[in-house]
Amino acid sequence: MKRTIMSYMVATILSLTAVIGLAIQPTALMAQAQTQTQQTPSPTAASALASVPASASAATITPITSPACGEVVQGSVNLTANLNCTGDGLIVGADNTVINLNGYTLTGPGQQSSKVGIVVPNNDNIMISGPGVIKGFQAGILATGSNNVQIKSIILTGNEIAVFTTGSTNTQVQENIIKNNNLGVASHSSKGASLMSNLITGNELAGVTLVNTHKAIIAANNIEGGQNGLFLDAQSSENTINMNNVLHNVIDLNNANGLAPNINVNSFADNNCMVSNPSGLCIGR
Repeated sequence: MKRTIMSYMVATILSLTAVIGLAIQPTALMAQAQTQTQQTPSPTAASALASVPASASAATITPITSPACGEVVQGSVNLTANLNCTGDGLIVGADNTVINLNGYTLTGPGQQSSKVGIVVPNNDNIMISGPGVIKGFQAGILATGSNNVQIKSIILTGNEIAVFTTGSTNTQVQENIIKNNNLGVASHSSKGASLMSNLITGNELAGVTLVNTHKAIIAANNIEGGQNGLFLDAQSSENTINMNNVLHNVIDLNNANGLAPNINVNSFADNNCMVSNPSGLCIGR
């Protein structure tokens, strides 16, 4: 699992570095994390994942009210205290799982730690909701190979990537506060995502990035305070970007560093912004 997480994360960051032209200096912590990804998962983690029935139903699972860091969870999960984790936070182990942060905070060991706050590996119909905070992880929430993951009403801050989707479909990110991460929302090789009514601010590299992502809808968000507000690479197509406030970024809207949006079939309409690449993607500009 760590190998999959890191390979996608490194691919996304390297893709962004190449097309945006930003220099990301490798650190000792990142090098250590990459070394860790080549190791075999621990027997404890492997046995825990193997023990989760693939056909488990949320209706038949006793609600979990006090999950522990690193626990594989399913069914109805409600936090009743803050979790301060030295490793991963929670790992979703079955379809139809509902995680309610219930006003509490999930804290990790740092954004360069290779750890993830909530992992959704190949599970469908997952709800992760607040109020609550996820902070201090390499990825706050990671959805990989999953369908219909809903993320709502959460504060994600101080992570390398707040929300990261890889090979997933129909991820819904709504009404969250995503602030002071390196990347806010990153979508890699995914389809049908919906980002609506989020406050995405102060994310250093970019607020939202789409890499090889298709048919996403990004609407009614406030995106500000990054190198790029919204970046799409040349392989991202048929995405709809409407009615967003994208302001106070170095480049507010960036379609593949100046590629005409009709070439990769992306639609930009009614976005309030100042600087776009190519020009003409902002209202009146």
